[in-house]
Amino acid sequence: MSGTAVVRAADSERDQRRAAAALRDAGLRPGDRVLVSAASSPALLAVVLGALRTGVVPVLLDPALPAAERAALAEDADPGLDLHDDPASLLAGRDEAALADVPLARPMHYTSGTTGRRKGVWSGLLAEDDARALAAEEIDLWGFGPADRHLVLSQLHHSAPLRFAVHTLLAGGEVLLPGPFDAARAAAAISTLHPTTTFCVPTHLQRLVARADVDWSSFRRLVHAGAPCPEPLKRAVLAALPPGSVWEFYGSTEAQFTVCPPGEWLAHPGSVGRARPGRRLETDDRGQLWCALPPWARFEYWRAPEKTAAAWREDRVTVGDLGRVDDDGVVWLDGRREDLVISGGVNVYPAEVEAVLDAHPGVAESAVVGMPDAEWGQRVVAAYVGTADPAELAGWARERLAPAKRPKSLHPVQELPRTSTGKVRRLDLPAVLGLADPRRAGSGGGGHA
Repeated sequence: MSGTAVVRAADSERDQRRAAAALRDAGLRPGDRVLVSAASSPALLAVVLGALRTGVVPVLLDPALPAAERAALAEDADPGLDLHDDPASLLAGRDEAALADVPLARPMHYTSGTTGRRKGVWSGLLAEDDARALAAEEIDLWGFGPADRHLVLSQLHHSAPLRFAVHTLLAGGEVLLPGPFDAARAAAAISTLHPTTTFCVPTHLQRLVARADVDWSSFRRLVHAGAPCPEPLKRAVLAALPPGSVWEFYGSTEAQFTVCPPGEWLAHPGSVGRARPGRRLETDDRGQLWCALPPWARFEYWRAPEKTAAAWREDRVTVGDLGRVDDDGVVWLDGRREDLVISGGVNVYPAEVEAVLDAHPGVAESAVVGMPDAEWGQRVVAAYVGTADPAELAGWARERLAPAKRPKSLHPVQELPRTSTGKVRRLDLPAVLGLADPRRAGSGGGGHA
């Protein structure tokens, strides 16, 4: 298809060796950092892999960042080389350097910043055994091989899209880069280039499943994550794609926690599956999820020892998500601690309310936020995309939710505010709806209700 770059493993390997030589000649050594903020391209992939396979850590920033924010993150990352938006500059020479057969480090990404200041996620250099285990885990889990054609739908400065593309190339497959996401362009790429795998977020799925011109038959694995997938959308995707192909996982910029094959989800609708191999998930008395990670998956927050210490308990880590692990080891998410709404002393998890609203046939997706309330401390407010009448939707919620959990107001909107990774920015909802800032509400205490 015109406009889609096809990255072949052999061609990329040559460029990776050239990138590695250029980094060496620029004085970078294992453990040093190279900063790049560029759109997805074959050159970006070559620089990332050329760096990783020589122990240089690529730091990837969103090319759309405002100049002041980019400058602050660049100063924080303290790179040995800043490529800005020009990774291809490293590929101009003819010299080539030797590469390890697996990455010797993980890229450094900054958390997407749904709340608070972004944090750099740093793993440093990996021991050889850990490096091999990390690469094998990704390749084996998703079954990447030389016959794969991986379609990139999200920008490569995000951790999951980059991880899928990198390991496809390491396994000898091809990567398809159609450019910034556009539903028509993505549909054409799927139907004409016949990808076998892709990673996407529910927003992509929502826009693609609604189209009649997508031929999904080539997929052996479509993997989604990044935000909760409404149950009606998930069922529509399962019906549209080849049996067994729609997988899900729960993870974060920091680490990967669960995997959920389609049969697992159908047996436990709304869950995010079970712990990935080598991991164990449990909750504390606040309902916060903790995961024991293998050595190759561990990390720290860059130059933030106090944040690192708060996130870890021995070999277990939390990213602040709330949920539960049932007796069968199936993991269910309730949201994030900072999203929790406490109304009249009752803990209200936005994800639970959203699941009820999303089940209404006239709702495509919804988002819930807590607003200050003089009587109850906070009240539940919901925004939704869809055709449902607010009064009818309120009745639907009244039949299915306890009083404290029912939205006190329901607001139809054209779209929900999101981060670039597809996560709903709940803290932006009040401004979108013309309401007050929820951060002025007292967060208070209160036990689980």
